[in-house]
Amino acid sequence: GYNICEKRRGIVPKTLELLLKKRLKYKRLRREVKDETLRRVYNLRQEALKWILVTCFGYLGYRNARFGKVDAHIAVCAFAREALLKTAKMAEERGFEIIHGIVDSLWIRKAGASPREVAEFCREVSKEIGVPLSVEGRYRWIVFLPSRVLSDVPVLNRYYGVFEDGRIKVRGIEARRRDTPPFIAEAQMSMIRELAKAKNAKEFMEKIPSALKRLRYYAEALIEQKVAPQQLLITKQLSHEPSKYAHDVFQAIAAKQLTRLGVDVSAGQTVQYLIVDAKNRRVQNRVLVSQLVNSHVRYDVEKYLGLLFMAAENILLPFGYSAQKIRDYVLYGERQVILN
Repeated sequence: GYNICEKRRGIVPKTLELLLKKRLKYKRLRREVKDETLRRVYNLRQEALKWILVTCFGYLGYRNARFGKVDAHIAVCAFAREALLKTAKMAEERGFEIIHGIVDSLWIRKAGASPREVAEFCREVSKEIGVPLSVEGRYRWIVFLPSRVLSDVPVLNRYYGVFEDGRIKVRGIEARRRDTPPFIAEAQMSMIRELAKAKNAKEFMEKIPSALKRLRYYAEALIEQKVAPQQLLITKQLSHEPSKYAHDVFQAIAAKQLTRLGVDVSAGQTVQYLIVDAKNRRVQNRVLVSQLVNSHVRYDVEKYLGLLFMAAENILLPFGYSAQKIRDYVLYGERQVILN
């Protein structure tokens, strides 16, 4: 049990109030404006404010924060859970089915629900919990991806879907991760763009072979060494000093190469590297740090094919497509998959 002072407002809510109001304003303008360029501008502004607010939340629980306090951080989480649970209960009372929920978002479904009914529900919830609630959009379809450890359990922050207006939203997959090579991220997004043409679940399943044909184009480019090495760079953050790594992981090898070049490298920094021969007996020859990469360097085709097929598996596994099945389909054709 904690006591919360309601007589005075603290420095944190006073500071964040302006940011919150500005973000709500830009989100409203983004919905209302007709000019596409302005819409993108407003969206970028509200996203920038969002990440400032996310950082403030994290800093609130940082032990050395000047104005932070871990109890306040815990309290924010408790209020968020209470608001989410209350919203879910109100949705079920009004006949909506809860599909998924995470932190500040809730996915609901109800056959025949009109936009007006959903908007009225948002107004009721906003009034009840004291937090403005808005509809981000209506999905044609959405895929919540399973845990890699427990395949029957969906992960809160890994999903992809397409709104009725054609906008694509992805979270937690390779295309969103900072350590993914640009080429692999683009291949995954190309598959999702093909799947996004589907209007419903039936059409989605019918689009999977087309998405795999797109993947074949990227696989062939890798095999034929047609991909620019800069598009295959992997970015990793160092968790230790280069000399402190107990194992020869790729980022440690790259960091040691930088050290030999006379560059100061320390824990917390990021390094970029190209995998040139992942199984080379000479550890130092397995990867090449980005500073040494040029257009004539050859990369490890098999290793990058593995990353490519894993990225495809991560979005298609719920539909029975493992990395091996995808590899067989892409490299050997549909007939080979059927025979297997």
